[in-house]
Amino acid sequence: MRKKPADMHDTQSLRAPGPLLLAMEGRVAWEVGATLAALPWLRRSATGDGHPVVVYPGLVASDLSTLPLRTFLRQRGFDAHGWALKRNYGPRKGVLEESLERVLALRKASGRRVSLVGWSLGGVYAREIAKRLPGDVRCVVTLGTPFAGTPKATNAWRIYELASGHKLDNPHVLHEIRTPPPVPTTSIFSRTDGVVAWQCSFQEPGKLAENIELTASHVGMGLNPATWYAVVDRLAQPEGKWKPFHREGWREFFFHDPLRA
Repeated sequence: MRKKPADMHDTQSLRAPGPLLLAMEGRVAWEVGATLAALPWLRRSATGDGHPVVVYPGLVASDLSTLPLRTFLRQRGFDAHGWALKRNYGPRKGVLEESLERVLALRKASGRRVSLVGWSLGGVYAREIAKRLPGDVRCVVTLGTPFAGTPKATNAWRIYELASGHKLDNPHVLHEIRTPPPVPTTSIFSRTDGVVAWQCSFQEPGKLAENIELTASHVGMGLNPATWYAVVDRLAQPEGKWKPFHREGWREFFFHDPLRA
């Protein structure tokens, strides 16, 4: 059974993941072990063309958290970079401006459009930067990013308000965040995410928008082998020839139908 995307955004009834899913976030150690075991398989994944990629960390995390993913991306032929702004405490003064300048600098130095990958809150940065620099951004990939629904359907909203100093009650800002970028955008999410309600990471599929569902924790999503495979697959597409992710063959065992009931 499949649902219409609109049915997945009932913001009135949407709630943060419950105690059981939150407790299951402890499986991150298993996910790291699974990635190490899967490295021989992952080394057969798609290869990049050397274009620059910026990876943005999640809330209160730093570039250290994305180092494993960035290392793998470099091994697969991408010029991967961190965001270089220490810890992500939210959109504090100057953060977005410096992020924009970094993308523009990489674009100028390489002569290539820049792909953006964002984990959780980092995905909000990736989407917003793509909206401001559509001519300089090649594609966007987000991991468990809460850009839809209600911001309080997460178990991290209080931490966000404390760290950033911003309240999550501005309807104009929330509307802007929900607006998709005008570039190919992939949202990777998990229904077993213990921090963000998965509906908050679901975007209406379109000509340049898609969702990829897999099984992962929130804090381990950027360290999960299925995530790494999907990210490389999306980034490796030839520029200007973007196509939605397919689930045929063996992929259907690792990547679920995001429209299933």
